[in-house]
Parts: sequence; structure tokens; C-alpha cells
Amino acid sequence: MIFLAFLLLFAGVAFRAASAHRVPWGNMYEFSITGALAFTGAYLFALVKYKIRWLGLPVSIAVLLTLGTAVTLLYRPSAPLVPALKSTWLAIHVSSAIISGGVFLLANAVAATYLILDRYESRGARPRWAEKLPSLEVLDQLSYRLVAFVFPLWTFAVIAGAIWAESAWGRYWGWDPKETWAFITWVAYAAYLHARVTIGWRGRRAAWLCLFAGSTFLFNYVYVNIWGTGRHTYSGL
Repeated sequence: MIFLAFLLLFAGVAFRAASAHRVPWGNMYEFSITGALAFTGAYLFALVKYKIRWLGLPVSIAVLLTLGTAVTLLYRPSAPLVPALKSTWLAIHVSSAIISGGVFLLANAVAATYLILDRYESRGARPRWAEKLPSLEVLDQLSYRLVAFVFPLWTFAVIAGAIWAESAWGRYWGWDPKETWAFITWVAYAAYLHARVTIGWRGRRAAWLCLFAGSTFLFNYVYVNIWGTGRHTYSGL
């Protein structure tokens, strides 16, 4: 069912692109539907190698909430891009950021599951519904591998954004709110990977750090896009 939903959502994003005659990443509505597609795709991709069918319910709920918000609150009719977005870097930079976000959010869902099950186990035994879920060690490793897998792509997205900013605005970096929070997200995930590799953080501390890093990404995606100021406020709201 999730695979079918992925295909239908992919078709919806494709039809939006055809309607707008451009890549569908010009406002918050388009970011949201494509982000939901990336999140679903990240889950299906990870499902090929890992036994994470148990994540299907929270993934489905998160995607439905995202799509519901996009359709009811964020929808805007198809329209041409603002001049600053008319660049081939739009497809390169934004697609990299959206794919990275989908995998980051999947890693955070795994980290949150770890913390929930760890709390149950610290009190005694898991509840019946959680008995067949993977061990804490497996969840810990899966979250780490997802972040390690996509972190280079997020690094590329940040660099690509700087190159695009130089061609669009004549400077590579201006500490715009979105640029700043993208860098904060990079630092947070870099700290997560560094803590695991060099000082051996595992388990609960690593999961909390992963969730913190994910929260910076969501803050940038929601708050900065809708209520923030600067050159990157393309929400369309």
C-alpha cells in the first residue's frame, strides 16, 4: 500500500511540474508534497535491506499529516518562478536538500522508536505490541547508517546552495536565516557522526543528538520558510 501511495504521489508531483512547466519546488506546497515523496521513498529504499515494515504506520501518519497540511493550508496555484529561482541550480540544490531531508527524517523516526523502547525496557519489559520490533542495538545502528549514508548529500546541498547564491546574488554566503539554519543542521549531524566515531556515543545519547539535529532541519523547513525573513522566503504564503 505504501508503494502504491508512492507511485500516486510521484504522479501528483509530476503533474504539478507539468502544470507549472518547471520543477515543482517553487513554494511551500510544492516543497511539502515533494518532501513527503522523498520521505516515503527513503522508507521504501531502506526496506529493501532492512526489516523495517514496523515503521510503515508512523511513516504513513507523518506523510498524511504533511499532505493534509499542504492541501489545506499551503496550497497555491501553479505560477512562474520568481526571478532568483530561475536557474539550473534549483533542480540540483533543492532536490539534494529534499532527498537528504527525507532520509534524515527516517533516521529520526528510528531514533525516536529507540528512545520509546529504551524507556519501556528500563522499566521492565516491552509491551506486547513491541515484542517483535528490532533490538535496541539494531535500531541504534540503523539510525546511524541512515545519517552516515545521506550526510555527504546534505553537504553537497549546502555547497551547491552557496554556489547558486554567488551566481544569483553575487556572494557565496550572507548568513541569511535559511543559510544559517542549514549550516546549523550540518553542524548538528556532523557532531552526531563525530560523537559516534570518535568518542563512541551509542544508544540513548546518540538518539537524542540525532533528534536534536532533525529538529533543526524541521525548524528551518517550517518556521524559516513561513515566518522567517530574508532572500529565501519562497513559501508563497
